[in-house]
Amino acid sequence: MTTVEERPAGGNSNTSQKNTKSEQTLSTSLDEMMTVFRDIFKNDGTLRIRVFSNMFSDSLRFGLVYVDGMVDKHMIQEGIIKPVMAFDFTEKDCGNKAELMENIRTQVISISDVVASENFDEMIYAIIAGKTLLLMDGYAGVLNIGAQGWETKALAEPVTEKSVKGPREGFTESLLVNLTLIRRRVQDSELKFVFSSLGTRSKTPICICYMEGLASPAILKELQNRMEQIDIDLILDTASLAELIRDEPYSPFEMTGSTERPDAVVSNMMEGRVAVLIEGSPFAMTVPYVFVENFQASSDYYINFYFGSFNRMLRVFGAFLSISIPALYVALVTYSQEMIPTMLLLSISTARVAVPFPTIVEALFMLTIFEILREAGERIPTYIGQAISIVGALVLGQAAVEARIVSAPMIIVVGLTGIMTLLNPRLTGPLIIVRTLLLGASFFLGIYGYFLGMLGLVVHLMSLRSFGVPYMLGVGSIRPQDIKDTAIRAPWWHMYLRPALIGARNMRRKGSNKIRRRP
Repeated sequence: MTTVEERPAGGNSNTSQKNTKSEQTLSTSLDEMMTVFRDIFKNDGTLRIRVFSNMFSDSLRFGLVYVDGMVDKHMIQEGIIKPVMAFDFTEKDCGNKAELMENIRTQVISISDVVASENFDEMIYAIIAGKTLLLMDGYAGVLNIGAQGWETKALAEPVTEKSVKGPREGFTESLLVNLTLIRRRVQDSELKFVFSSLGTRSKTPICICYMEGLASPAILKELQNRMEQIDIDLILDTASLAELIRDEPYSPFEMTGSTERPDAVVSNMMEGRVAVLIEGSPFAMTVPYVFVENFQASSDYYINFYFGSFNRMLRVFGAFLSISIPALYVALVTYSQEMIPTMLLLSISTARVAVPFPTIVEALFMLTIFEILREAGERIPTYIGQAISIVGALVLGQAAVEARIVSAPMIIVVGLTGIMTLLNPRLTGPLIIVRTLLLGASFFLGIYGYFLGMLGLVVHLMSLRSFGVPYMLGVGSIRPQDIKDTAIRAPWWHMYLRPALIGARNMRRKGSNKIRRRP
């Protein structure tokens, strides 16, 4: 008998084991091992155990252990049970069980992924991961067979990043399918996939993807170090992982990228970034992440660069207006009426004659109502979500004006603010927080409060780092190669250098010194 150490099935390979260790005997008796597995998976109705014998020798008894719903039963039947039952073993093979098991692994089983194991921890993890264990009476060990198979969602267009032109494929909840989508787009031996797991109980499979000749070793090492320090029992999505490893945890701005488009992940890796994918999540995380990426969309690269640049400038302008319009309106109406044109001031004053609340109360009330409608539109079923948002905004806005709760100019201000916010879905949360802070500063200090708030915002953004890379990388630079893919999208033949500090390991793109365009 061989003595091995038993650990809980949900152990995490990236963190130190803090659970109490016990000793588990790995017996040569098939019946005893089956009893051990039944005890470990007690009250688990999905565990399946099958005992069978070789048709030429009743003394050769075998056992299969797997979890129902996570295996391909046809593969088990055709690749394991039938070959093992029908193979005519010689008497010599029957005497040496270790050699017999090796012959079964190399000559009998037709499934490609077969590994011999005598480690009890590996056996438990293999069962949980959907693999199948083959045991033999008289041998203290197993064959760990990769016969996984479960239903996965079909490939579909990304829900949050739709594009008029360009690829329509999006990631699914299957990690291997997502890696295949990346591999199909990059057929290069430098594309590396590093597997690991997170979650002391969930042991969620994760994969770090990068281009070996492009990704910064320092960024890659920092990412791996942060992931190794995670001590949590469950990881379900890349959003949870991003929150655990991000820089500046209290900043409202995202420090890691998130996308469900394979083409976007590939483009980021070609610039030297590192991507992380998780089993069960259709979103990939990319690091490092810089501020200008909030205004970039995949469709920008599939349309004319003039129109792509125009769309980006609209998003930048929209983000600025979404945080500025309410604050400036409150500051001007409350403190600096002399800065408003006379006719416009008279119009605003006339509309506010019968309104009992100050301007700041109007603004907060209507902005809150707008966010409630936005959240309701996202949560309720799609086929009525848009109708609720539109009808709610029209009915509530008109009713509020007629009831003299708010003024008509405030409805216009809030409507413009909401539309501008929707131009940048990645920045919705940060824009709401910054807008509220600027609104408060403008109410207390007027126009000076607005400018002080904007100054504080710029200082905060300039102080941020994402895995050592300045968050405002490329903003404010006057070098053409630094601004070629920021607020504008330059033609492809001008983008022959990768971003500084991200692709610094290999700044020049492969091929000629410059991407040549046709004359």
